[in-house]
Amino acid sequence: MGEVKLIATTQSLFCARIQWALKLKGVEYEFIEEDLRNKSPLLLESNPVYKKVPVLLHNGKSFPESLIILEYIDEVWKHNPLLPQDPSERALARFWAKFSDEKVIFGAFGACRTEGEQQEKAKEAALESLAFLEKQLEGKKFFGGEELGYLDLVVGWIPLWLGVMEEIGGIKLLEEERFPLLHEWSQNFHQIPLIKECLPPRDNLLSYFQASISYHRSLAAKKP
Repeated sequence: MGEVKLIATTQSLFCARIQWALKLKGVEYEFIEEDLRNKSPLLLESNPVYKKVPVLLHNGKSFPESLIILEYIDEVWKHNPLLPQDPSERALARFWAKFSDEKVIFGAFGACRTEGEQQEKAKEAALESLAFLEKQLEGKKFFGGEELGYLDLVVGWIPLWLGVMEEIGGIKLLEEERFPLLHEWSQNFHQIPLIKECLPPRDNLLSYFQASISYHRSLAAKKP
């Protein structure tokens, strides 16, 4: 099927989902670690519009944006399908994936990087978004049913990345009593060997988010 390369960083939750998808499909690939502080000519050439990771290289073409890459992988390598076969379920999976990336991720980060009254407002919004995801797990082990699927990979950042953000931000969002289904799903997700293989060291994520959250808080403190 041609040589496969992934331009990515180990800290990025958007990159991790691509690694999980490739491993689920059994696709051999070369992982090219990118330094986002000194972006390589390969990244700038492969993704000249956004200049960010992940980027999948396959058959002489480059594919940016993680959700697009996931669908491309699913269409090229048909075995172990990620998206549901039913059109309505497939459309809903895409909807919740977009919701997760636009609302849940940035809502959670917003709650963790702010302080005081602003943090309380951001926390309320983040909890509301998580509640919508909780409902999608009713009666299911995974978002994809009994097996891992597209949406599981998209929200797969929650068990590790969210926990790190909570620790740095001094806030708790994913309470077991409030979100029992998400909590159980997180435990199941982390027990899967191929998922564990692509998880970055927690200490690395702590350092990464410590710098990011401190930077955003310092900017907020300078505002009049």
